[in-house]
Amino acid sequence: MRGLIVNADDYGLSPGINRGIAEAHRKGIVTSTSLLVDTPFGAEAAAISTELPHLSVGLHADLSAAVAEHEDEVSAAICVEQLERQIARFHSLTGRWPTHLDSHHNAHRCQGLSRSFVKFGERYGLRVREHCDATYVSAFYGHWDGCTHLEQIGINGLKRVLSASDGHLIELACHPGYVDEALRSSYRREREVELRTLCDRRVPQLLDELGFALLESQL
Repeated sequence: MRGLIVNADDYGLSPGINRGIAEAHRKGIVTSTSLLVDTPFGAEAAAISTELPHLSVGLHADLSAAVAEHEDEVSAAICVEQLERQIARFHSLTGRWPTHLDSHHNAHRCQGLSRSFVKFGERYGLRVREHCDATYVSAFYGHWDGCTHLEQIGINGLKRVLSASDGHLIELACHPGYVDEALRSSYRREREVELRTLCDRRVPQLLDELGFALLESQL
């Protein structure tokens, strides 16, 4: 059996996203999530997570504000400053430290910042997305080239994505949730389709057939 972490990004983005991720954990296969600490709904997400003891919660570092303030490229020093501030905010909201580190819009991939993310993760003992023993799989996603592709996030799409995944430990990224008025994202109707797929009663059997065992924690 291979290990499978199913991580829901954007926790804290809106009340509907918070509710959907919690449901995808309680009723589905989501084992992990990544929290946005600077949104108006981050505190709500943190409070919900206290009722979900088997849900790993990591930091979804958001450098958007830093990018807006510094029109040119964000420096490594500013990145570390933001990470320090956001992990302190995470601890203040949740009363614990994150289990892992990733970033909103994949900021950790930016040239000059990747090293800062890795060093920061090492200092706090965090698994850093794409820089750890887990193979990151992002193909369970239903929008590209300006078009919606719901077939990619249905049961058959999930099967294709997992069947093509290599590695003894997989981190499958997902974005489940409910669309509400507070949601500011171009990825909208796809989130509810993801949620239905992740909670589908056929999925546990599918994972068993493919040889995957869900992991409750990213620690």
